Amino acid sequence: MNYKVKKAAVLGSGVMGSGIAAHLANNGIPVLMLDIVPRELANDEEKKGLTLDHPAVRNRFAANGKKALLKQKPSPITSKKSLDLIEIGNLNDDLKKLSEVDWIIEVVLENLEVKKDVLLKVDQYRKSGSIVSTNTSGISVNAMIADCSDDMKKHFLGTHFFNPPRYLKLLEVIPTNDTKPEVLTFMKSFGEEFLGKGVVEAKDTPNFIANRIGTHGLLVTVKEMLKRGYSVGEIDSVTGPMIGRPKSATFRTLDVVGLDTFIHVARNVYDHVDGDEKEVFEVPKFMHQMNEKGWIGAKVNQGFYWKKGKEILEINPSTLEYEERRKLKTKVTEMVKQQKGVNKKLQTLLNAPGDKASDLVWAILKPTLLYSAELVGEISDDIVAIDQAMKWGFGWEVGPFETWDAIGLRKSVGRMQKEGDTVPRWVLNLLEDGYESFYKYDSHEDYFYDQGEYKLLPHNKKEINIQRLKESKGVIKHNPGASLIDMGDGVALLEFHSKSNALGIDSIQMIHSAIEEVEKNYEGLVIGNQGRNFSVGANLALMLMEAQDDNFDELDLVIRQFQNIGMKIKYSEKPVVSAVFNMTLGGGAEIALPSTSVQASAETYMGLVEVGVGLIPGGGGTKELYLKQLRQIPEGISIDLGKVANDVFEKVATAKVSASAAEAFENGFLGNGDSISVNSDHLLYDAKEKVLALSKTGYKAPIREKIPVVGEAGYAAMLMGAKSLQYGGYASEHDIKIAEKLAYVLSGGRIREGSIIDEQVMLDLEREAFLSLIGEPLTQARMQHMLLKGKPLRN
Repeated sequence: MNYKVKKAAVLGSGVMGSGIAAHLANNGIPVLMLDIVPRELANDEEKKGLTLDHPAVRNRFAANGKKALLKQKPSPITSKKSLDLIEIGNLNDDLKKLSEVDWIIEVVLENLEVKKDVLLKVDQYRKSGSIVSTNTSGISVNAMIADCSDDMKKHFLGTHFFNPPRYLKLLEVIPTNDTKPEVLTFMKSFGEEFLGKGVVEAKDTPNFIANRIGTHGLLVTVKEMLKRGYSVGEIDSVTGPMIGRPKSATFRTLDVVGLDTFIHVARNVYDHVDGDEKEVFEVPKFMHQMNEKGWIGAKVNQGFYWKKGKEILEINPSTLEYEERRKLKTKVTEMVKQQKGVNKKLQTLLNAPGDKASDLVWAILKPTLLYSAELVGEISDDIVAIDQAMKWGFGWEVGPFETWDAIGLRKSVGRMQKEGDTVPRWVLNLLEDGYESFYKYDSHEDYFYDQGEYKLLPHNKKEINIQRLKESKGVIKHNPGASLIDMGDGVALLEFHSKSNALGIDSIQMIHSAIEEVEKNYEGLVIGNQGRNFSVGANLALMLMEAQDDNFDELDLVIRQFQNIGMKIKYSEKPVVSAVFNMTLGGGAEIALPSTSVQASAETYMGLVEVGVGLIPGGGGTKELYLKQLRQIPEGISIDLGKVANDVFEKVATAKVSASAAEAFENGFLGNGDSISVNSDHLLYDAKEKVLALSKTGYKAPIREKIPVVGEAGYAAMLMGAKSLQYGGYASEHDIKIAEKLAYVLSGGRIREGSIIDEQVMLDLEREAFLSLIGEPLTQARMQHMLLKGKPLRN
């Protein structure tokens, strides 16, 4: 059977149910979201004279769940348009509509009997062959489907999304004993390709993979804290980025998850295991006391941490009083800060027995490594699924087995045995066979250890690893700021690799060199990387230093070079595709805007933010955003230049940044010819394919553009809008000075409305405005503040 999902249904409209519905809608799938019928009227419903039979009352829970999507932070929706794809209803009146959908996802109360009852009703109304799944975080998927029809059993499985579904990559897929293999294969592929998920197959065991190991690790950490007398803050200071975990570390993570939720998840394992394992999953008394007091975390603004005014306090587990936050600092923690990469950080941290931080982290990590090894075969078929689940679900940089490799498998096992720990037999067999690690890598393939041998690591051809590219294809050219790499098939890749991918002279020179190389020897160029962000913009510190030293001739030269690079990208004889993701700000956006096409990750935060540091875009960004918006107007439609100029003026003057790639389309930063990659791991592949498609269809460089501008009348209109903000107390004198410069650039100078100018005229205006502003003491103060504090200064 050919499975497809043209329409879906989500049963349950709580935070998780509505979040899943939003994620499906974000990706263009219409969703029917149903919830239970209220048993009594709400106060506002009584005041309106409604009855329990009124549709607004009967659909209240689903309607409220949909409304809440607009208020949640971070936002579950990539665009307000996503809400148009969510239809609401209730589980009494609208079950018949389930016959219209291809995939039904149950997300009701985490109670086996409730789930069984709902699924029996679903079985009555679903169409034959439609897929049904449960989003349970740990209840047996086999148990909940036991009384349903054979067709339902064959098309049923667990699909465990992690919260929030838009942002957390992991999707655990759990087949039952009866799930058809083709249903499992389809859901794994659909999850990866159309929902952008990292999919792992888990076995039907308590809490599956990520929550089983993650909950174990968190409880081990809490108990080590109590045993050793450390504070909440001290634990978090060494269990975050220092060991390759998120900044939220242990207790801030628990606050985000919610202590009530965590206790429920821990209880699920506690009720299903025995012996020493059961003891680990027993939640300490002080956490139950916090839960009883309602101190459950971020959703009530009080948990392990409590923000009192500007101060953040931590709870004392012994007294349940809040105290000043502390950090654990030792000689080794200071050494770790100097190391680059999680592997070196772990090696440094764990290579110092006797140091308080080193001993604490070892006591926390060791049980996690051993527990993960004990569960191979029980919760997953192999180590790969466990490592991927922890990285995608809990934000670990390296999974348990990758961690073990990083610290030295043989050495660490020796230490465990010396300390009296039992190491799983299969791990000892690996070492006795002369192997030294769970994973092996060479320049062409990756391997993992499984049942006595190394097997080829499953690899989707759409997942391009830049480091592997460098090892297999080699680097064509490089300097400290960027590298040019052969992607194969006649496509080259320009990778930024400066700090935060900030753009400096090195990056500019390499772009220039890359385009010249590509025009001679390649089909086209991809500009992309695999850092944390595409680019946060130009090197602010370098520009400030030059300005403070009055090196304006040097700054003028740099800005000219940056502008020339934008033009070189735009008018390259070969197609240039920018593969943007996460923060694509300032100079990063100025690289993407003139590209032949942009391939954007779904999570792309794009904007020209220079106003935040007292400047305007100097590398052609204002010009390109204005032209891009003009190009979106269909032929034959009268162009209102004033409207377009005002729109661009507002976006640049307010440093508007898109909250997603979908919003970047709505803001005009993306447009015709640009595309979105739902799965971020496929971004470089999609960009490369776009280059090849452009090349194969006979790509020709565009003809140099002429720009129609609003002139002096448009300048006055833009400035009037800015001054109205000043009169209202929302803009300072310096803000108005910046706005004047920006309006002057967009208007093309003091010329007649409707005049046509060359691109270079607007570039010259941009450069002159940029240089005049960077010389202002108030702008330099804003730049300094951003560098020191990481946030804008209002002056």
